[in-house]
Amino acid sequence: MNSTPSSPVASSKWSYREQAAPNCTDFSDYTGLLASLVREEGNIYSLAAIGDMLYTGSDSKNIRVWKNRKEFSGFKSNSGLVKAIVIADDKIFTGHSDGKIRVWKVSAKNPRVHKKIGTLPNLTSIVEKSMKPKNYTEVRNNHSAIWIKHYDAISSLSLTEDRSLLYSGSWDKTIKVWKVSDFKCLESIPAHDDAVNAVAAGFDDLIFSGSADGTVKMWRREIPGKRTKHYLLYTLLKQESAVTSLVVNPAGTVVYAGLSDGLLHFWERDKLCSGNRVLRCHNAAVLCLAAAGRLVFSGSVDTNICVWRREDGGDHKCLYVLNGHSGPVKCLAVDMSRRDGNVERPFTLYSGSLDRSVKIWRVATQTPQMDGQQPPRPSQQKDRFRRNYNGGFQTFTAQGRLNQQRK
Repeated sequence: MNSTPSSPVASSKWSYREQAAPNCTDFSDYTGLLASLVREEGNIYSLAAIGDMLYTGSDSKNIRVWKNRKEFSGFKSNSGLVKAIVIADDKIFTGHSDGKIRVWKVSAKNPRVHKKIGTLPNLTSIVEKSMKPKNYTEVRNNHSAIWIKHYDAISSLSLTEDRSLLYSGSWDKTIKVWKVSDFKCLESIPAHDDAVNAVAAGFDDLIFSGSADGTVKMWRREIPGKRTKHYLLYTLLKQESAVTSLVVNPAGTVVYAGLSDGLLHFWERDKLCSGNRVLRCHNAAVLCLAAAGRLVFSGSVDTNICVWRREDGGDHKCLYVLNGHSGPVKCLAVDMSRRDGNVERPFTLYSGSLDRSVKIWRVATQTPQMDGQQPPRPSQQKDRFRRNYNGGFQTFTAQGRLNQQRK
């Protein structure tokens, strides 16, 4: 299935490849690859799923929209590859490598048409803040810039549970807080000593941030008057390896952090300040995380996706290692709209990679029957991942420090 000439982003061709039906007696317990969406050129950097819709962001500055695995629509920004996508009701926010956040809305007349309704920060706010010297803050190389504007790539976007606030993390070492209703920047947090790679809005007005400086920090949000104010409560983690990704599970009970050394750290909600626990899941940097129900998914430079299930008591069990990509797994998204209360049904998992593909997986929630054997682990597989992927993503030195590539 190739892009049609009528598509606004038809210059970048995609193909759809469906996986053959599994040869098993009970498909309800099947976990594995269902289909692949493959670009002819360029890599996948961001994903967002809602209902039967999938949004994909790439280095082409385009955002593709898929419905039931078929190309549905697309829209294009003027600059900046698409590094993050989040959806707040009828608004789609995209974070870009040019430091801007763009806001889109589906046309009421035609669901295939997406109109840009704003840029964060907008020109009016920039001009207004530029008038007063107090609105300038020092940035790198002794230069100054107004505090509402990111001056480096946006690495992460996260919404509060009520979707009233949007957080943006950036390689400029700051986190900015935006009001979803009117797109105003409420606060700029000088969060870390190196690039902010991940930000996650959590529970109890807490915000979590992870950085190339090797730390995971926990912030408390207060709303005095018309502004917000965030206070650093605790540094949950401080070590050499860069923190590359964060996620809070939907129940709001666990915070997970992926690191450049391939480890996955996690904190229980009622034990946040009493230490973390570690899952050993990958033999290379963890680039992305997603959580759904009791499951947490981690994608890595080693091309694998590990699927863990949190058991009663907090222990985690490795259910599956999904192997199908030929390049680093850069982004993950889970369709959780088709759940039936507390009934555990299979999830649809989407994975985007620097091998130019989006893969669609079916993941059962039950423990696989392995005849007494453990599921395959990345360390047990042939080491075929020692390649140099410099497709404009973040790589890390042996000490875990960020080597920022400016594509």
